[in-house]
Amino acid sequence: MVRYLVHIGEVLIFPGLLFTAVIGLVTSWIDRKVTARVQMRVGPPFLQPFYDIVKYMIKETCVPAGASKFVFLAAPLFGLAAVTVASTILWRPMVWPEKSFIGDLIVVLYLLTIPAVSVVIGSFASANPIASIGGSREMKLILSYELPFILACLVPVIKTGSIEFGRILAEPMAAASPAGIIALIVAIVCMQAKLTLVPFDMPEAETELTGGAYVEYSGPPLGIFKLTRAMMLFTMPVFLITVLWGGIPLHEGAVPAVLGAVKYVGLIVITVLIRNTAPRVRIDQAMKFFWGPVTLFGVIAVIVAFIEGL
Repeated sequence: MVRYLVHIGEVLIFPGLLFTAVIGLVTSWIDRKVTARVQMRVGPPFLQPFYDIVKYMIKETCVPAGASKFVFLAAPLFGLAAVTVASTILWRPMVWPEKSFIGDLIVVLYLLTIPAVSVVIGSFASANPIASIGGSREMKLILSYELPFILACLVPVIKTGSIEFGRILAEPMAAASPAGIIALIVAIVCMQAKLTLVPFDMPEAETELTGGAYVEYSGPPLGIFKLTRAMMLFTMPVFLITVLWGGIPLHEGAVPAVLGAVKYVGLIVITVLIRNTAPRVRIDQAMKFFWGPVTLFGVIAVIVAFIEGL
């Protein structure tokens, strides 16, 4: 009984839902604050992301006529559950190294795809043509960035011969080698697309699609989507740090943990800089970009990793 309570606590509190949601909302505040400063605005107060989520949760939920009600309302929950479990699995070996399991890398890769898939499902279930366009763009974006992203994640697998976070963290970080550096750059570009941030925010595109895939959502379902995006903003950089950059080993003491936090801040800074300096691209341009040069560099990283292992 105690063991089950511990597992539930890990999923709901730390390192699961509550921990990931709080840090994700704080990170989203930093993103909004920096963006506002770049645009010569004051920006939101520190607690604004939390106020926004609470506001969504107390508003009315409207389901459009003609929508598939169950799928429409369930889609946000699938995305929230997936990112919560992914964050829990990701953090466990960094806090308790013995809790890593074989194949947890593959499981997290799968789980990190579900939030985007939930957006596609929800948009199509809304029966709104504008939302369907946003969902179509999201689906094309998934098909574009997933291949180079997986290629980048193959580099540490090749170097360590393992698909287990614990083993990957125990070996020298992949980013210390040429193959790892290339893979990290590819993964950062793919992360920007997985988070649907500028220049890859075409599924939402407020100026074109008035919210795109989210146009019919309101109240708690919209709040859950927004919370999931904030949690992804925290989970994705941590995933890249874990796989390619040595992780955030809390069990090793304060200094390694602080260095890991600095790496996380560095990735967030890069993400915000890209968001504030690049214009939005069309979906066809994004597909050509990911299937062309980004995939090519992913293949090069894999080949170099094999050569380094000889």
